[in-house]
Amino acid sequence: MSIDWNHYTPLASLAGGVLIGIAAAMFVLLNGRIAGISGVLGGLLRPVKGDSAWRIAFVLGLIGAPLVYLLFAAVPKPQIEAGNGSLILAGLLVGIGTRYGSGCTSGHGVCGLSRLSPRSLVATAAFMGAGFVTVFVTRHLLGI
Repeated sequence: MSIDWNHYTPLASLAGGVLIGIAAAMFVLLNGRIAGISGVLGGLLRPVKGDSAWRIAFVLGLIGAPLVYLLFAAVPKPQIEAGNGSLILAGLLVGIGTRYGSGCTSGHGVCGLSRLSPRSLVATAAFMGAGFVTVFVTRHLLGI
């Protein structure tokens, strides 16, 4: 397998990572809350009076920002090499994992690691390790 150099974008990736880091830092400094997506969504599923408006705004921003970006930039259509059944199963497994792990990649990987949380270090190592093993098994052992 070779690298598709048309999709290798280190500067854009670095810029995106810096923006995510700044946004997560601003969120915790200005609101005192962790910008973990699963926690934000989970709070909407069990609403507490006076706690839903910012969560709705956060989710709308997650959905709206890429749509606004599409107005100004040509973005290639992603090619997903999986069927609908695989995507649904993967989404369910991610949801179950975030529930058992008490957080997701944004909560543990971005916010938790920046706060030097040992629990987030273990969680991030676990989901990254599982991802590495999954890719190795599916691509190199199963040839999928």
